Amino acid sequence: MSAPITTIFDQLAVEVHPDEASMGAAAAERAASVINTALAERGLARVVIATGNSQYAFTDALVRQDIDWSRVTVFHMDEYVGIDADHPASFQRWIRERIEDKVQPARVDYIRGQGDAEAEADRYEAVLREAPLDLVCMGIGENGHLAFNEPYQADFDDQRWVRIITLTEESRRQQVGEGHFPDIASVPATAISLTVPALLAATRVQICAPESRKADAVHATLTAPISNACPATILRRTAHATLFLDPDSASRLP
Repeated sequence: MSAPITTIFDQLAVEVHPDEASMGAAAAERAASVINTALAERGLARVVIATGNSQYAFTDALVRQDIDWSRVTVFHMDEYVGIDADHPASFQRWIRERIEDKVQPARVDYIRGQGDAEAEADRYEAVLREAPLDLVCMGIGENGHLAFNEPYQADFDDQRWVRIITLTEESRRQQVGEGHFPDIASVPATAISLTVPALLAATRVQICAPESRKADAVHATLTAPISNACPATILRRTAHATLFLDPDSASRLP
């Protein structure tokens, strides 16, 4: 297998792997190392895992790693307001089926989409702040969002770790394009999301962004001015982060 092409954009390490499967495998091996180090040092680990089609290669490889999941707490990073845990597009369901059912972590703390959204944001923030986060594994949206921190809405200095987000039309269309909803009218207008400071608070941050549909967002992330016009540009100021790409998502880079 060919070695990845590795470079640095400002403070962000970027790896371009030969294909999506090898990208996912490399990210999973790195994640396992971080988790196992935390387990050796503290006896437990706390990990945030993104959902979405672009995370399949990573999570498929992650659940095959040699990790003592009985000492790992898993969080996710967003959920639609008003959606129940069994809805086909629920991120709770995604984590349950692709992570919890396969490796049985010690605990999975879910963002509940139904009920009082503001109260749930407060509750989830308190749970996240109970102890250090060891690892955040996330993606980049087609419009450059991180979790659901949207262009021009994202606050890099947000004092909150969880808040209610209004989704842009582009983000809602992405969910339709990925097959999670039949049409844009079916996509909820708001979501509960971890903020940018929460996502970057972990000891290590990994970002998997494969596929050609992410090429423009990756290009903007690594070349555009650092601002909330493209929230993912803040990653270039994150020295403890690594961005994993495949040739399709890296196709617009030099």
